[in-house]
Amino acid sequence: MKKQRMKHYLYTIIFGTHTKAGKRFDIMLIILILTSQATLVLDSISSINASYGHILWRLEYTFTAIFTLEYLFRLYCSPKPRSYARSFYGVIDLLAILPTYLALFFPSASYIAIIRLLRVMRIFRVLKLVRYLQDSNILLRSLLMAKRKIFIFFSTVAILVSVFGSLMFVIEGPENGFTSIPQSIYWAIVTITTVGYGDLVPHTALGKAIASITMLLGYSILAVPTGIITAELNQEMNTHRNLVRCPNCLKSGHESDSIHCRHCGGQLPEPESRVITNHS
Repeated sequence: MKKQRMKHYLYTIIFGTHTKAGKRFDIMLIILILTSQATLVLDSISSINASYGHILWRLEYTFTAIFTLEYLFRLYCSPKPRSYARSFYGVIDLLAILPTYLALFFPSASYIAIIRLLRVMRIFRVLKLVRYLQDSNILLRSLLMAKRKIFIFFSTVAILVSVFGSLMFVIEGPENGFTSIPQSIYWAIVTITTVGYGDLVPHTALGKAIASITMLLGYSILAVPTGIITAELNQEMNTHRNLVRCPNCLKSGHESDSIHCRHCGGQLPEPESRVITNHS
């Protein structure tokens, strides 16, 4: 019985957010995660690493030890340890501690610990900001709805950069830096996206003419995915507005955070209940 009580107590603190102890634990955990990431970033700066590298590494091992204990406690008090270990947060929690141990054999692997930032997503659950995730869900659904159009668009762009890259390889040649077709395709991608690094430039008149066409084409191409995603996003937002219906006049078309009906001024359902209704 004492063991079960201990597990329940730990579960309430580690997994629960409805108690003060649970909220304090999660907020403290988020502070530790952000502090560990700041330590990792400072360690990547050579001047700071040269002076305080040993201190930063001690801090990193301390953070890793804390996160390791936390992960073990989560496995211990979870009613279904395997389900937790296979869940999104369970995998992230494990990946958050592995890089430091891998760094014992591969020193550069320690910087992969930046993945710990994904654990900060718990702040939405802790501060009861889940309903604000509805906006990100709308954007995600818009991208999924537009995936076929985006795939066709990128396929067309891939063909264009391959054609222009091959032409530049034939026209300019290795003597002007276009040493291969992949290198020339790289130039075409940089040019068509209007980045323009300047490490590869055409020297012949015909090459400059093709480069000019590629640049002008780049400006028109950049507008295509924006229009596709915007259209899908607008449609998804209209659909989302129609889900919020006034119980008084039965009219829809309200924003997710609206309090009163835009038509009759009546009271709309609470936002929390809308989130539950929309997901059911």
